[in-house]
Amino acid sequence: MEMIANYGTTLVLIAAAFGFLMAWGIGANDVANAMGTSVGTRSLTIRQAIIIAMIFEFAGAYLAGGEVTSTIKDGIIDTMAFSGHPEWLILGMISALLAAGIWLVVASHYGWPVSTTHSIIGAIVGFALVSVGAEAVQWGKFGGIVGSWIITPAISGLLAYGLFISVQKWIFNTENPLNSARKVGPVYIFLTAMVISIVTLQKGLKHVGLHLSTVESLLLSLAISLLIGLLGWFIIQRLRFNPEADSRMHYTNVEKVFAVLMIVTACAMAFAHGSNDVANAIGPLSAVVSTVSHAGEIAAKTRIDWWVLPLGAVGIVLGLAIMGHKVMATVGSGITQLTPSRGFAAQLATASTVVIASGTGLPISTTQTLVGAIMGVGLARGIAAINLGVVRNIVVSWVITLPAGALLAIVIFYLLRWMFL
Repeated sequence: MEMIANYGTTLVLIAAAFGFLMAWGIGANDVANAMGTSVGTRSLTIRQAIIIAMIFEFAGAYLAGGEVTSTIKDGIIDTMAFSGHPEWLILGMISALLAAGIWLVVASHYGWPVSTTHSIIGAIVGFALVSVGAEAVQWGKFGGIVGSWIITPAISGLLAYGLFISVQKWIFNTENPLNSARKVGPVYIFLTAMVISIVTLQKGLKHVGLHLSTVESLLLSLAISLLIGLLGWFIIQRLRFNPEADSRMHYTNVEKVFAVLMIVTACAMAFAHGSNDVANAIGPLSAVVSTVSHAGEIAAKTRIDWWVLPLGAVGIVLGLAIMGHKVMATVGSGITQLTPSRGFAAQLATASTVVIASGTGLPISTTQTLVGAIMGVGLARGIAAINLGVVRNIVVSWVITLPAGALLAIVIFYLLRWMFL
């Protein structure tokens, strides 16, 4: 308690700085995933993608980031284990923010798409082990985390594979791709609208007072999707192309339709991502602010101070703008060559997997889900279409994310304890 009384304001300022670094890392790494396929398919330039992502990520983080956040991400440790030593929790959260932030910046520098959630979880477990002990860690959660390395990429990969094969069969491999696109295109528009409506209602707007049940969300999503599908049908029917153009021009025109769909999906995913993953930065920061302001009292959930959400939102935006291009390059063109139709299949499969995971409670990393979807699209053209060297580097970075975060947090925790205790 003496540390809190003597250094409370200093500790909050340090936590704010490290929380900003963590948010920067989220923007540089995770946010780039949402726009990477749009850039890789040249549907958007990097500058356009950054501007669009900045708008939707900031809106998601600031407008729908929530008023109350869990102290510990995914309940990976028991906060009550620190009730006798609140100063350890404060120093531990600060060390976790710095450790996860450093790892994300390093990974972004090398263009590795890693999980920001796993980065902060590894860091939190690291300081918990050396402060309170192994009994503070909810080890049962780790089975789901490790399983997500395989399960979620596999689900999204299969969905993306199936979506792209259906596009090839029902549109590109027909005698007249443009006429086929006019017939089948509204179905893909409906599916896209349905998935992003569910993602936005369930994941992106859950904190703004819109308390909808699962059934209400599904019915509202269905109604919105039918309207958008009808609007898409009307627009596609009015498109006029030269029937005497060669097949290559037909394919190009069809790809333009998928490019628009992909951009819309990316915007919705960016909004949902901003509303959810900003908690990776502001959760530990809010824990420090709450514990200091309540003189050492630890709460399972904390109310977010007015300045915390803007801090996280600005950090995400700046990280994306300054460092996001390298991860975008890896996701957009490093794994396999993407076209708008392939990118659309990968984005829609990713969003669909997020919906499945939300409904079943399956632990998920958006990064791993998208990488799996891009691999699924690549496999539709054969194993030779995938850059196995890039995939190997990505998988290795996933595996070392947890221990890297933990080891960095342990070192920083001991350093902070030496400084303040």
